[in-house]
Amino acid sequence: MSDDRVYSDLMRELKQGNFVITGELEPEVTTDIDPTVKEAVAMKPYVTAANVTDNPKATVCLSSLAGSFLTQQKSGLEIVYQLTTRDMNRMALGAAVLGAGSLGLKNILALTGDHHQTGNMPGAKPVYDYDSTHLIKLIREMVDNRSIEGIKFDDEAPDLKLHVGGAANPNTAMWGMGPEIMHIRRKAAAGVEFLQTQVVYDIEVAAQFLKEVKDKTNVPVLLGIFPMKGYGIAKGFDEFVPGVSVPKDLLSRFKEVKKGNWPNKKAKKDAYRKINIEFFTPMLKELKKRGLVAGCHIMAVHYPKIFPPLVEALGLSPKE
Repeated sequence: MSDDRVYSDLMRELKQGNFVITGELEPEVTTDIDPTVKEAVAMKPYVTAANVTDNPKATVCLSSLAGSFLTQQKSGLEIVYQLTTRDMNRMALGAAVLGAGSLGLKNILALTGDHHQTGNMPGAKPVYDYDSTHLIKLIREMVDNRSIEGIKFDDEAPDLKLHVGGAANPNTAMWGMGPEIMHIRRKAAAGVEFLQTQVVYDIEVAAQFLKEVKDKTNVPVLLGIFPMKGYGIAKGFDEFVPGVSVPKDLLSRFKEVKKGNWPNKKAKKDAYRKINIEFFTPMLKELKKRGLVAGCHIMAVHYPKIFPPLVEALGLSPKE
């Protein structure tokens, strides 16, 4: 960013040095935005903003642009509009960014996107005209220079007021993070203003990665965590999400809850929630103490009930 202009609550909180919490919302194969809005309202007191996903895991869902606008409008929660380059060429991406600005969105997360063959329409033709770094550069050009690849906006066109973030993967520290750090440095040079990471469970892996990012770029990082509602979700996440491994002891604790003799469903849910809180809270507190994270991105899709106890455990207060 060329100066200190701030357009969103998310960027304002980051610049003020506050510990920022963001959430994640995932519209499904439907025209009904109300379930997503309901989740947004539930997490609103505990987060600064929430992402709306763009065909996550390469599966067809409600348009992220429509979902972002409608959720922000109906819930009052600030949204981070996820935009992937997998499905659009540069013309469509530029049009989507203009559309986001016209709809009052203030934050975009620029992503390349999961490969189409991993999703539910493997026969789809991928685009990949840009990667995420090129998209970041395009958005910064549009905001700062009022042009799209050198094509100037109309003189009467209003300025775009958007911030752009990118993704990062701390798990590369387990097998050699050099290429990922180089990729992040490219994003920083392109003008990325914040990073949200992939899920990570190992504190030392996270710390090693975050220190390297801080030393090389000083871009604020929101560490990704994934509180799990039950053993089935934890097991599936461990087996089917590339590059992510749920610790065996954590998986074992979830399995014990699944097999336990509980008086009712609420008691069982409380037990799962307790495991999540006990696992993630010390990790986040320690990384915050070391000055390595600007906040946390909680990917608790369809699990808004985890926000109140987790935010309380972190020593943070609900927003007014």
